[in-house]
Amino acid sequence: MELSYSGAFISNEDLNHIRPLIKENHYLLDKKTGKGNELLGWMDLPSNYDKNEFERIKTTAYKIQDESEVLIIIGVGGSYLGVRACIEALNHSFYNSLSKEKRRFPEIYFVGNNLSSKYFADLLEYIEDKDISLNVISKSGTTMEPSIAFRVLKNLMEKKYGNREARNRIYITTDREKGALRELIRLEGYESFVVPEDICGRYSVFTAVGLLPMAVSGIDIDEIMKGIYDGMIEYSEEDFDKNICYQYAAIRNILYRKGKDIEILANYEPSLFYLSEWWKQLFGESEGKNGQGIYPASANFTTDLHSFGQLIQDGKRNIFETVIMIESLEKDLELNFDGDDFDGLNYLSGLSLNYINAKAFEGTREAHENGGVPNIVLTLSKLDTFHLGKLMYFFQKACVMSSYIQDINPFDQPAVEKYKNNIYRLLENNKEATSCI
Repeated sequence: MELSYSGAFISNEDLNHIRPLIKENHYLLDKKTGKGNELLGWMDLPSNYDKNEFERIKTTAYKIQDESEVLIIIGVGGSYLGVRACIEALNHSFYNSLSKEKRRFPEIYFVGNNLSSKYFADLLEYIEDKDISLNVISKSGTTMEPSIAFRVLKNLMEKKYGNREARNRIYITTDREKGALRELIRLEGYESFVVPEDICGRYSVFTAVGLLPMAVSGIDIDEIMKGIYDGMIEYSEEDFDKNICYQYAAIRNILYRKGKDIEILANYEPSLFYLSEWWKQLFGESEGKNGQGIYPASANFTTDLHSFGQLIQDGKRNIFETVIMIESLEKDLELNFDGDDFDGLNYLSGLSLNYINAKAFEGTREAHENGGVPNIVLTLSKLDTFHLGKLMYFFQKACVMSSYIQDINPFDQPAVEKYKNNIYRLLENNKEATSCI
């Protein structure tokens, strides 16, 4: 992976000023003595993961593939976004719509990430005649959205298959020792996997949280682990000039200090939509504290150039972009020649869509930079399992470094409980009313 950025917005003086801070925080990370150090287990996960559980994940994935038409993943936030990002980036764009013969693996659907009755009812209607398995992912086991989804689907499966067979089709990923789901596992005997104690949700995609559903969808999880291992080695480099992960963290903080407080993660591949959603949680929940934090937004180009491209180009100058570009794609199409040339595009005939897309990126980058929007560009040689794993590890480490630069603990989320408490308080009123009936 390569990193480039808008030199017009970042001076050598800016970089020299932040280098000592990067070096200081590198040692905090390396020695695991910084804020939230008890939750740095993801850093050396590529070399310290549970090999026995890893093999059990593969065995379980084969079992699910063999006996189920559909895998339903129940989770929200860090228990949902990372795995969906990987499945959608690495599989066919219309994975669930392919014939069983072409897809080869179970359809995959996600629930427990919202409270929409329509979404849930439509899913239940769709799966009513299909053989299904559930993967419930929740460290606490009490988060409202997945808990509601599991309650409904557990009941459905027990009615459909009977208690014994339902237990055989339910797989739970949760805390090793405690929590509501761990108690249920002890009671029911469900097959279970672990969310490590030293890894919080938004950094957990390469644990069983993400690996089991990925494996069911046909993703080579050995290759994923090779990618994050390569990232672990490369991004542990102390030398700022050799570590693009630290460079990214530094550049975005320099821009933040210059009033650029909105970062748009942009891509030119629709399959990266959920990577952006995962990235937004990663940075938003890690950095957004104490009145600080760069606001994480996303854009899917060229689509969004036709909606809020005007704002990016000519709106308030508090934006910078981080763009993910893919050099080579496995699939490409060549534009054909048309005798009538009704659209005036014959001058493009013979060119590949990938080439045209790359030129769209170049033209957009030039326009945005000329309009006062700095661009950081991350270029991947290809979009495959290895490189996606490495990219996501890159973002995880850069996020922690960026948070440390701002003197923020990247692993807590104290304000999240406020809206949850309000929801529970309002629902408690219904509980009181019900008890009076």
